[in-house]
Amino acid sequence: MIVGATRESDYQIMMVAENLYQKFDLKRVYYSAFVSVNEDKDLPALPEGPPLLREHRLYQADWLLRFYGFEAKELLSEKKPNFNVLLDPKADWALGHLEQFPVEINKADYRSILRVPGIGVKSAQRIVRARRNGNLGFDDLKKIGVALKRALYFITCNGKMMYPTKLEENYIARNLIDGKEKLPFDRDGMTYRQLSLFDDIQAAGWKQMNA
Repeated sequence: MIVGATRESDYQIMMVAENLYQKFDLKRVYYSAFVSVNEDKDLPALPEGPPLLREHRLYQADWLLRFYGFEAKELLSEKKPNFNVLLDPKADWALGHLEQFPVEINKADYRSILRVPGIGVKSAQRIVRARRNGNLGFDDLKKIGVALKRALYFITCNGKMMYPTKLEENYIARNLIDGKEKLPFDRDGMTYRQLSLFDDIQAAGWKQMNA
């Protein structure tokens, strides 16, 4: 899907992707920020350049659909049709559902743990296995691979949070926003390359989304 060439919202794009996965058993949907290769009045004007960060958020959201058990309607809606590009989609979802947090790592089910920002699929599986041998602490979670920088606002271990913190949307959002986030595609600061359907750089370069 070419992102930014037409007026579709992120919600519309995600709903189409979800239908493709569910009805056609599609293996993967690709997203590519629109790149204007020449000047033409019929082409959309993108004064800020290709929407690469938006593309990145769509890939992260797609990952949530395929591997984290989310539905498109949970992430977005007609009232909120686009992702906050400053936050990854799982963190953005969590901030809108603070009533479900904090999650107690030593008692919560796998699905609840998987929805914590900073905990990926492998980390969630390791947590469930490891706690069979005893209660886990924050040091244990770090060794398991949990990104505590994000997760600490949403979890407790043995009933306690890692640091005294507020379960408040604006406070957490300010601390989660990372202005130095690296995007998982090639760019040289001057030119951008349109993604090819046969180009699997995204797949090869992606590590498991730990968000």
